[in-house]
Amino acid sequence: MTAAPDSPLRVLIAADTYPPDVNGASVFCFRLARALHARGHEVHVLAARNDAGPDTVQVTEEAIVHRLQSVRAFTHETYRMVFPWHASRSIGALLDELRPDVVHAQCHYMIGEAAINEAEKRRIRTIATNHFMPENLEPFLPFPQWFLDIVSRNSWRDMGRLMGKAAAVTTPTALAARTMAEHAGLDHVLPISNGIDSSAYELAPGETVERPDHPVVLFVGRLAVEKHVDVLIRAIGLLDPALCVHLEVVGDGEQRAPLRSLVDELGLGDRVHFLGHVTDAELHTAYLRADVFCQPGTAELQSLVSLEAMSASKPVVLADALALPHLVTDGDNGYLFAPGDPQDLAAKLTAVLCADPGERARMGRASHDRAVQHAQGRTIDLFEMLYRGATPEEVRALL
Repeated sequence: MTAAPDSPLRVLIAADTYPPDVNGASVFCFRLARALHARGHEVHVLAARNDAGPDTVQVTEEAIVHRLQSVRAFTHETYRMVFPWHASRSIGALLDELRPDVVHAQCHYMIGEAAINEAEKRRIRTIATNHFMPENLEPFLPFPQWFLDIVSRNSWRDMGRLMGKAAAVTTPTALAARTMAEHAGLDHVLPISNGIDSSAYELAPGETVERPDHPVVLFVGRLAVEKHVDVLIRAIGLLDPALCVHLEVVGDGEQRAPLRSLVDELGLGDRVHFLGHVTDAELHTAYLRADVFCQPGTAELQSLVSLEAMSASKPVVLADALALPHLVTDGDNGYLFAPGDPQDLAAKLTAVLCADPGERARMGRASHDRAVQHAQGRTIDLFEMLYRGATPEEVRALL
């Protein structure tokens, strides 16, 4: 059934990851819930508990959050799993109680799978969004590569089977949509940006940010294998010592100990700074304090942190992998570098840091101009259309 054009909707966001988890999908779900709530919709979020205990309900500023009983994944320090039978039973009961206008599933694993299947049984409109590459699982599965390849193929197949049941399927970029068509057989995926509030990272009127007396390269994200922060650290070690470049690393994760060991091994302890998790205000300042932002990851379907840095008018140096190339044009707002190549990364960082201040400012403005094309308001408009019954073809005409 199509909802009335102006009536508030009851939306259930089904997510395997949600704050306090720190990752791109979690941030997207939180921002989506907050924006929908601000528009007057009744928002419910379905996610795993972050600790032991039975199903519970939390009322937050942005939504009513339903947490399902979960167990810790033994190969990951923070990720938690919900058993399939419990997810199906709990989600089915919740759907019967809430009768939402739409279910927005954020993946095809565990909670996402159960939400799609249970919504289908009840003929509830479902939208599916993919933030994940099945290969992202590989560092956390203790199996040989031949077996991991089988897991990946099966995961792509399951993605096609499950998300194919939805009224519309989305992903953040056109490249990700093409990848899903190739591997999951989903031929009509809508590339809808995760969206960003660029004003949150711009220099506010009258605001001043104290800048250090040395150049700063910034990385923001999880300290995970696929982020390849080690490549960035090695690149810092290859830069001309006369530049006195410092690296600030914002975020945390399972690779913190190996990365700290690498810093010690390279003798970079006085120039590489691990800041851990920071507040939104501290992150805002970190972006504005930096001279250049670097994302060396090779599994990015969009990279919200790169967009945040671009919103702060920073040149970016990004790995030439997956969706990152659509954010940068060499010499315009930064550079791409060969993934996994610290020498090429060092050369591209040097090109930015040795450019005259006027040129760096021009590159920063070019970054900002690209970032504003991903305005969050437009993203929410498109999802509202899908929630209310618009066809993928109607939405595609606006992209």
